[in-house]
Parts: sequence; C-alpha cells; structure tokens
Amino acid sequence: LKEPCDKCEQCTAIAKGSNLDVIELDAASHRGIDDARALKDAVKLAPAKARKKVYIIDEAHMLTTEASNALLKTLEEPPGHVLFILATTNPEKLIETIRSRATSLVFKKATVEELVRSLERAVKGEKIKIDKASLEIIAKKSQGSFRDAVKTLEQLVSEKRSLKPEEVEEYLMQTKGVDTGEFIELLIKKDTKGA
Repeated sequence: LKEPCDKCEQCTAIAKGSNLDVIELDAASHRGIDDARALKDAVKLAPAKARKKVYIIDEAHMLTTEASNALLKTLEEPPGHVLFILATTNPEKLIETIRSRATSLVFKKATVEELVRSLERAVKGEKIKIDKASLEIIAKKSQGSFRDAVKTLEQLVSEKRSLKPEEVEEYLMQTKGVDTGEFIELLIKKDTKGA
C-alpha cells in the first residue's frame, strides 16, 4: 500500500471531499433495494479524472438483505474501473456471501498520542486555549475514538466549562462510564487512590 502524497490534484480533491470519483454512500439512509439498483447502474459510468472510481459504503451492515443480494454480483465482479470499500463497525452483520468475497482490513483504535495530535489541530484551528494535560485526559477517556474525543472537547467548550486538567477530569468522571479494564488494572496494581 502506498501513502497518499497529499499534494496532487486527486489527493487534495479527496481531502476537500470534492473528488467526483470518490463517492461516499451512507447505508443507514440508503439501505433498500432501489438504492442498490441505482448503485448498480451508476458503477457503469467511467471515472471523471481518476484511474478508478471508488465507492465507499459507510455503515454497510445496515443494508437490507435484499439490497445486499442485489449488490452481490456487482461486488463480486465489479467493472475494472471500480473499487468498493464497505465500512462497518459490525462486519458480522454483513451477509455471509459478501463477507466471503471481501478482503477484511481491521483498523486499530487510535493511540492517545494520535488523539492528542488530532485534538491539538482542532484547538489550534478554533483558537481554543487548553493545556496538553487536559487534551491527554480527553484522549485517554475516549478509548481510541476520534469522534468521542472531538465530541467531548466540543461539549466542554459549548458548556463553557473550565479546561483545566483537574476540572476536565472531574467533568469526565461525571459524564463518562468507568473503563472497567482500567479499573481492574488499578486494582491489580493495588492503586486504591486511582481506583
């Protein structure tokens, strides 16, 4: 696999969400057989500028069984200029015939460092003043989820909460559930204060 250059016309258009050859479909709202038939017709069209046309089907597990079966032949033998990416958090809910024909790539959860870097970009762009320690607390409590980390930060800012580390920690203790894995680790270490 190659890394994107992030400089060429294709890369910049993808980053902006304006690339005509990268189409994202939300299966949660386009899950029926009529949507599947429309997609089957659309894949016949050649790419506008890229070598391949990429269809990203988000929440793919939400497709109805009928829609999945209607798409099966197209997914099995797509035109040479088409790639399908089925994104899902529940691959076990995809019908077996699709799962058996797809290559599965499991993405790992983000590390605390990756989450902090992402949050730092967000706060810099929004001109929000917050300590790195506070961002680390948010990142740890987000359990590898970029979406949860940003949502937590947005919540703190929208509620005009203090962004000092101790107050962020207190806020998260009130609003987030306890991470049982972390709790058990603290017990094993006999860290009663942390527990």
